[in-house]
Amino acid sequence: MGKIVVGILAHVDAGKTTLSEGMLYTSGAIRTMGRVDNWDAFLDTYALERERGITIFSKQAVFPLGTTQVTLLDTPGHVDFSPEMERTLQVLDYAILVISGADGVQGHTRTLWNLLRRYEIPTFVFVNKMDQKGTDAEVLLQELKNVLEEGCVDFSAKRDVHFYEEAAVCSEDALEEFLEIGRLKKETLQELFLERQLFPCFFGSALRLEGVKEFVEQMQELIKVPAYPETFGAKVFKIARDEAGNRLTYLKITGGSLKVKAVIEGQKVNQIRIYSGEKYEAVNEVEAGSICAVTGLSDTYPGEGLGAEQGTYLPVLEPVLNYQVIPTEGDDPILLLPKLRELEEEEPQLHIVWEEALQEIHVQLMGEVQLEVLKTLIYERFGAEVEFGQGNILYKETIQNTVEGVGHFEPLRHYAEVHLLLEPGEPGSGVQCMSVCSEDLLDRNWQRLILTHLMETEHRGVLTGAPITDIRITLVSGKAHLKHTEGGDFRQAVYRAVRQGLKQADSVLLEPYYEYRLELPSENVGRAMTDIERMHGTFGLPQTEADRTILTGMAPVSTMRDYQKEVHAYTRGNGTLQCTLKGYAPCHNTEEVLAATGYDSERDTLHPTGSVFCAHGAGFLVPWYEVKEYMHLPSIMQEKPSDSSEEKQTAYRVSKETDAWIDTEEVDRIIAQSVGANKKQKTLPKKKVPEYYKSTSKPKKQEVREEYLLVDGYNVIFAWEDLKDLAQVSIDGARGKLLDVLCDYQGMKKCNLIVVFDAYRVQGHKTEISTYHNIHVVFTKEAETADQYIEKFAHENGKKYNVTVATSDGLEQIIIRGQGCRLLSARELKDEIERTKKTLFEEHPQESKKLSLSLKDML
Repeated sequence: MGKIVVGILAHVDAGKTTLSEGMLYTSGAIRTMGRVDNWDAFLDTYALERERGITIFSKQAVFPLGTTQVTLLDTPGHVDFSPEMERTLQVLDYAILVISGADGVQGHTRTLWNLLRRYEIPTFVFVNKMDQKGTDAEVLLQELKNVLEEGCVDFSAKRDVHFYEEAAVCSEDALEEFLEIGRLKKETLQELFLERQLFPCFFGSALRLEGVKEFVEQMQELIKVPAYPETFGAKVFKIARDEAGNRLTYLKITGGSLKVKAVIEGQKVNQIRIYSGEKYEAVNEVEAGSICAVTGLSDTYPGEGLGAEQGTYLPVLEPVLNYQVIPTEGDDPILLLPKLRELEEEEPQLHIVWEEALQEIHVQLMGEVQLEVLKTLIYERFGAEVEFGQGNILYKETIQNTVEGVGHFEPLRHYAEVHLLLEPGEPGSGVQCMSVCSEDLLDRNWQRLILTHLMETEHRGVLTGAPITDIRITLVSGKAHLKHTEGGDFRQAVYRAVRQGLKQADSVLLEPYYEYRLELPSENVGRAMTDIERMHGTFGLPQTEADRTILTGMAPVSTMRDYQKEVHAYTRGNGTLQCTLKGYAPCHNTEEVLAATGYDSERDTLHPTGSVFCAHGAGFLVPWYEVKEYMHLPSIMQEKPSDSSEEKQTAYRVSKETDAWIDTEEVDRIIAQSVGANKKQKTLPKKKVPEYYKSTSKPKKQEVREEYLLVDGYNVIFAWEDLKDLAQVSIDGARGKLLDVLCDYQGMKKCNLIVVFDAYRVQGHKTEISTYHNIHVVFTKEAETADQYIEKFAHENGKKYNVTVATSDGLEQIIIRGQGCRLLSARELKDEIERTKKTLFEEHPQESKKLSLSLKDML
């Protein structure tokens, strides 16, 4: 038997649970049809749900539909419990959107429709309560077409030419089929529905079972059981606890099957339950397409993918209010905290936060109704009585210009530097992270770690310490140390880079906005418009129907959150206000909020803006506005004049990945953009944010000078395939072979040749310099790497001699080039040796290869 999952969604009081009862009764899954107002609905299993007459937690029921087994998920309709509803969308094959015929399309209905579009779920529409006076199917269908989608077609109507014509206009191929044969095939209708081009609409009354049977029958004709892979995969969409306190992980199996005692992510499944209402059946195995609850998994969370199912679900709907949890007098808040963490597992959007400085617990909620439910849950589950403080608005921050954030973390025996590009994102896009850093600059594993650190925490803005959003963060450069870098070093560097970038940027404070629909007597419309303007809201052209007027628009949550009471008062109960969270937009009273918050980013020790550098064996703190004077890597941004004006505009360049190394011309460009970038200034910059560096120097002609070639020994060994293979067997053998090759090359080129090997791991080792035939070999001292030795040599001698460095270390190439030295990659060095050998033996076959030079004085 095939298995599908169908979710049922609606605005509150649309009759969603009643329709669920009707579908279960019609299919024979239940013998008697319960009612919400009688407190006996099959899916309202929680006492508070029955008392309030609303769905608070998503429930499931199983019923047959022909040869298909349907798992029906009933979701909350109240706006305050929207996150619970949204979590179910990730596991749905199909959705049923219920609309009240008496109320039409509501604000929350549009939110649900947009979510269904985002998750690309084929959707049925059931217009309920058509038995009430004043409902008109034709008028409602036109509203569905205008507000939701043109593809809404009445499937309650007779299958005549008009019906097929309405369906055919949804697709060009369907229209051709209709013009050819005068109708549409069943397969064509099904395909249009699955591709979300056609939305079957049904009209009826769930309470009276009018139209329910026809809806279920036609639903059977349009659905199609998905094909699932054989490899096990599952999505977690809910965490709950049963009456005995057992932790339940609700899954949809998206591939293969799941058996009792199976091990998932190192945890064993103890029991598999198939729930239908408040009862369940324990089974030994479930197949793909099934919804089940399992015990034994202790570390799962909603939105997690298991097995072959990769990725994590990120919610669209978020709480906008923050409340302090106040325990009963005498109770310790810190003892209540672990209990609330248990509730946070079930409702991640609570975002339980412990304010250490204030010794307070804070939660994030959608509204007053959720507040009351949470209070009841805490008492029933833990026997603790709590109150809540005044709800505060949850602000967010973004930026409106592009900046480069630099974070450096280098206390003694630690090292990491990160350069991030921070750019404004699209409204509602959240925080997006990516990398364009060349692997020649920073190994891929380090890059992945940096991206993990970027996404593992909620980064704070610098205006009020609110979370940042609508920002694109791109890793463009970074540096690690072969010996001293640890994973935690990059975490520190990443966090500091984000904050340093935010300090430079033009930050914008954002606040949540409601999209509202205000319906009231026309005589009160003047008062309403005045109030909306006072609340810094907007409204469109008023719509007048008889003696009533409808206003729609958006307004800040902070000003409109309690407006329903005022509407009820001045309209004497004849006005209605419906609000749906629109999203975040610039705050209407930024200065007032900043003053009230009193946040100082420089005193926020948990989120530092500066970096840590090292000098003379000790780390020291550099404030954010001086970091770019101390950083070890060049800036990836530069200022250039605008083509159309004398104003400055910011541009940036990102190194692209190459096969093995950075081209010399590329390095020249980097150096040209960053002359003086690593030099310390004796005085502090006058401006808060130092200007980006740009080059005004021009290359000078170099006179003929003595030539030196420095070779980074181990770098070359592991870059040449033959030496790399030999090194796996004997590193001494690989080192000896390299020295022999370089001896031959020195004899041909007659240059001063120095090979440098790392010995910094040898405790107490001093710099060791020896002569090997006609070349010189250096083993570095303790705590000094080969690239550090070469950099020091280049710095001290780069202007006196023609120094060439052979290495494929991208960062070392940049530094060496900055000293005016020539560089070769390991690959180029090998090509140069072969070319020189060929030329020499062709033109000077008798040339001597054994020459000896003394370099001890200079070394």
